Amino acid sequence: MQRRPATRAEARALANPLRLRILRLCLDRSMTNEELAARLGRDAGSVLHHVRVLVETGFLAAEEERRGARGSVERPYRSTGKSWTLDVSDEEKSAARTGPGIAAVIDAFKAEVGEVPQEGVVELSRLAARLQPEARDAFAERLHALVEEIVAADDPDGEPYGFLFGMHRRAE
Repeated sequence: MQRRPATRAEARALANPLRLRILRLCLDRSMTNEELAARLGRDAGSVLHHVRVLVETGFLAAEEERRGARGSVERPYRSTGKSWTLDVSDEEKSAARTGPGIAAVIDAFKAEVGEVPQEGVVELSRLAARLQPEARDAFAERLHALVEEIVAADDPDGEPYGFLFGMHRRAE
C-alpha cells in the first residue's frame, strides 16, 4: 500500500489515546457520541471534542441522523480507515512519532487489552536484543511486510483482533 505523509493536523489527531480508542470503536460499527462516552467512561462533552477533531481531519465520518430512544436526534460516526493510508514516519513533521504520539498508541493498546478477558489475549511477547544496523533494518523491513500482510488479510466477516508492533532503541 502506498501511503502519503500525514499533515501536522492528522499527526496531532493520531497522537491522542482517546482518539485512537474512538477510531477503533468506530471501525466495525457506527457509534454516537453518547455511545462512545458510555463505552469509554468519559463525559459526553469531552468525547464530542475528540469526535469533532477526528471528523475535521477525516478520520471519522458522520452518518445519517437517526432517532434515539426518547425521540432525540442522534448522529452516529464511523471510522473512515484513513489512518491506514498515512505515513507518520517523518519524525520532524509527525506528532504521532514523538514521545506523546508513541505514548498515545501504547496507552490506547493498554486500555484495549485491559478490557479483554485473559483468555482473549492470544499472544504477547516482549524481548530485548543487540543488533547490528543491517540486522535491525532487515527486521524492520520484515515487520513492515507483516503489518502489510495483516492489512491485506482483513476480512469483514472475520473475528476482531488488535495488534501492536514496535521496535525502539533501548536506553543504555
